[in-house]
Amino acid sequence: MSYKESCQKWLDFKGLPDYLRDEIIAMDDKTKEDAFYTNLEFGTAGMRGLIGAGTNRINIYVVRQATEGLAQLIESKGDEAKKRGVAIAYDSRHFSQEFAFESAQVLANHGIKAYVFESLRPTPELSFAVRHLHTFAGIMVTASHNPAPFNGYKVYGEDGGQMPPADADALTDYIRAIDNPFEIVLADLEEAKASGLIEVIGEAVDSEYLKEVADVNINKDLIEQYGKDMKIVYTPLHGTGEMLARRALANADFASVQVVEAQATPDPDFSTVKSPNPESQAAFALAEELGRQVDADVLVATDPDADRLGVEIRQADGSYKNLSGNQIGAIIAKYILEAHKTAGTLPENAALAKSIVSTELVTKIAESYGATMFNVLTGFKFIAEKIQEFEEKHNHTYMFGFEESFGYLIKPFVRDKDAIQAVLIVAEIAAYYRSRGMTLADGIEEIYKEYGYYAEKTISVTLSGVDGAAQIKAIMDKFRDNAPTQFNKTDIVLLEDFEKQTATSKDGSVTQLTTPPSNVLKYLLADDSWFAVRPSGTEPKIKFYIATVGSSLENAEEKIANIEKEINAFVG
Repeated sequence: MSYKESCQKWLDFKGLPDYLRDEIIAMDDKTKEDAFYTNLEFGTAGMRGLIGAGTNRINIYVVRQATEGLAQLIESKGDEAKKRGVAIAYDSRHFSQEFAFESAQVLANHGIKAYVFESLRPTPELSFAVRHLHTFAGIMVTASHNPAPFNGYKVYGEDGGQMPPADADALTDYIRAIDNPFEIVLADLEEAKASGLIEVIGEAVDSEYLKEVADVNINKDLIEQYGKDMKIVYTPLHGTGEMLARRALANADFASVQVVEAQATPDPDFSTVKSPNPESQAAFALAEELGRQVDADVLVATDPDADRLGVEIRQADGSYKNLSGNQIGAIIAKYILEAHKTAGTLPENAALAKSIVSTELVTKIAESYGATMFNVLTGFKFIAEKIQEFEEKHNHTYMFGFEESFGYLIKPFVRDKDAIQAVLIVAEIAAYYRSRGMTLADGIEEIYKEYGYYAEKTISVTLSGVDGAAQIKAIMDKFRDNAPTQFNKTDIVLLEDFEKQTATSKDGSVTQLTTPPSNVLKYLLADDSWFAVRPSGTEPKIKFYIATVGSSLENAEEKIANIEKEINAFVG
């Protein structure tokens, strides 16, 4: 079906709400093509897109279709799966609550139980709720850290992790087989509530989650002595973090926490920031302003669904430095291992997990404590799979997992990134360095001096629409088939092609990779630098990851700049 035919099908549907019909009528041809030329696809963590009319947008019909597919998948698993049901949470974005309850109504029409949070809640609490309530699946309505025009829909498996590949593939097949989303039937909301098929949940689950969070901090005496008066500024960036982070910090006895109140109110337009992305220093503008007023030691920010954490640290001159996701991962890993070693509680089979595009600095840190590092594909569900494997085989004890894209998990009662947990451990780490007469900035420098100066950079290029998809494929093909043998005058000694599951050495010898297939290429250089290229699984983007090791931070960053120039020249 062409985009014009698909568009006309929507306009011919008599039940189409006026706001969607008016939007379609107002579209120019280019916008119309982008909105209808394809279906919004499930990627590494569900689907995410612009809010609006069309098959390539997120709206009530696309959400209904995804949920109808999930309902059919659950039905295929039998009556027990239907009774266990689905936990559903949502963030502060436009239509999030509507999408959540419409999903519950689709499930109820199939006789599938749905537990829906009474108001917005963080993604990690949804992961926890799946495990706590023993549901078969979970739905999180969120577009994570994307700007206001976006929303999304993530599906979780029964372990609380994002749905694993086998079930995700089956779900995709069910969704694609639905020919007409306009025919999907919704149960009556009030009747479904009265019958118990839809149950509204809230504080009871919050309390259980916060009980588990209370065990995240390792050295409570340290917090008692140095953390109570340590000044922390927190901003939830108009999102779900406000529901739990402030309570978690207070419960842990961090008493000098200041919240950016202008950003503590849910706001689907995120009106105080250009984008609610804690990876960006721009998102910290109000937090920095408050930090200077109260002389804060550390600033922390959570994204709208509170699964990602950004950190800024005060430097000697009083200014604030924005940490990279890799730097945050390094200070957390180092502290967790050191604190457990000091306490005599570091297990012999300690293990950490990270994505293949995250820094090798944390691998070096892990090895220095006798811990094993597991590298997995991008997508936190692969870290969740490792945790499940450790629990089933009793072969390793999970200590920490992270992705360079600002996602961290300390305790595995959650099986996704958890910024609430990360807020608490970063606050404790700041107290630890204070106890040594140091700042977090000093702590990072100490890590570099011990393990080497590691630097990383992620370049994200957006290529939307029909042409964009073709451009992304062409770039991947060019790297896969015609890549240079050197970058920054340094030989490529190993090419890892995760789609072909091969690792090819400079001498031509080939070994097999053990990860599942994924369209990622990673090039390792002779000086321990590396770069990787991969299309995003949830957005029309291609990402380049560059990592180097140098004799100084300046030297490592100079290497990054050189490799970036050569990548740009190669891509053309």
